[in-house]
Amino acid sequence: MTHLDPPGGHGRPVAPSPATVPANLDGPAELTSAAAALARCVSVEAAKFAAAHWGRTPLLSRAAELPNLAGFTDLLSPADADELLSRRGLRTPFLRVAKDGQVLPAARYTGGGGAGAEIDDQVLDEKILQLYADGATLVLQGLHRTWPALIEFTRDLSLAVGQPLQVNAYLTPPDSQGFATHYDTHDVFVLQVDGRKHWRIHPPVLPDPLERQPWGGRADEVAATAQGPAALDVVLEPGDALYLPRGWLHSAQAQESSSLHLTVGVRALTRYALVEELLALAAEDQRLRATLPFGTDVADPDAIEPELTETVEALRDWLLRADPAAVAGRLRQRAWSASRPAPIRPLAQAAAITALTADSRVTARAGLRWQLATEGERVALRLFDRTITLPPQCGPAVRALLAGPAIRIGDLPGLDTDADRLTLTRRLLREAALAPA
Repeated sequence: MTHLDPPGGHGRPVAPSPATVPANLDGPAELTSAAAALARCVSVEAAKFAAAHWGRTPLLSRAAELPNLAGFTDLLSPADADELLSRRGLRTPFLRVAKDGQVLPAARYTGGGGAGAEIDDQVLDEKILQLYADGATLVLQGLHRTWPALIEFTRDLSLAVGQPLQVNAYLTPPDSQGFATHYDTHDVFVLQVDGRKHWRIHPPVLPDPLERQPWGGRADEVAATAQGPAALDVVLEPGDALYLPRGWLHSAQAQESSSLHLTVGVRALTRYALVEELLALAAEDQRLRATLPFGTDVADPDAIEPELTETVEALRDWLLRADPAAVAGRLRQRAWSASRPAPIRPLAQAAAITALTADSRVTARAGLRWQLATEGERVALRLFDRTITLPPQCGPAVRALLAGPAIRIGDLPGLDTDADRLTLTRRLLREAALAPA
């Protein structure tokens, strides 16, 4: 296990803890799988990772320090990558190809799908072979949406860290490097699946960059810092894991054999997200919507100064009255929509709805974010993409269905008849909030 001291000393704000789990996702099975997913990525206890590393410093975890001695081939193996590249009809943007630090145009490796496939951006395996054999790195993108093992793992790890995640795979030929030294605007867990890769890590030139602050705008600083001594210089072996907070500079080169690693990107919300939502809500204040005086020269600092002063005062007054519930509602829409729950099987779900009886058992859709609230005389069930309103007497049954373990429909509380219980359950199955147990 290797960790580094933060570049900014102890004065930086404490990062949000990944050990905090949303209250509506606290079933024992989900907690166990979430903890197991995080334990596969870090060699320290969750509380120590949260306090010492999360959003602060890199952490190197060797395979021998992690619980799964088989490594990460169960998530995506080289054979699985070949399957995706050759037999799954892969299309852009689910693949990028890079060589010598440059991303190649998709036209170099895509084309028509053949008879019956009216598309012109399908990945062509023979072109991929040529590029890969010539030293190009292949980047399989969005695997948290396309590869079953990674769909499950990402959902569990997302629950553990409390943030939306994305997963890419990097396939690099021997002795090759896909990208020059750069930094990411999101935290990453690097999971070495196959082969060996040499990583050089340098401290940030811009700590905690936002998505709107990519490394390209500081290319000269990045290049100069990369010439200095590395904070971490290490070769990742199969089964090793590396956590990098956003902003830390890094480059990686495959060694004597080809390399496959997974990069799990953490699309964490920041305090600046609070600022963005506060400013969006500030449009409700009439003083802040006021037009600038007629004839104002906006290029003249002296002309702008009194308007700026009044605007800052109006904004300060509004911020003191800001409603936390309104901000939380906007953040909920942003965060929940970025992290989908477990997939459902539409055909099997439809058949289950048809065959439902009072003895049927159902459970909440795994990974579903939800919130139950009262709106007037109705109960509102807020999901990641919509709100469902129901009669108030449905509240206890909805909570039993979503917050607890699998339950027999005939045992739902708060409703008088099995007919009512079946009607509610069919509705939530159709809305994909539930799944057959």
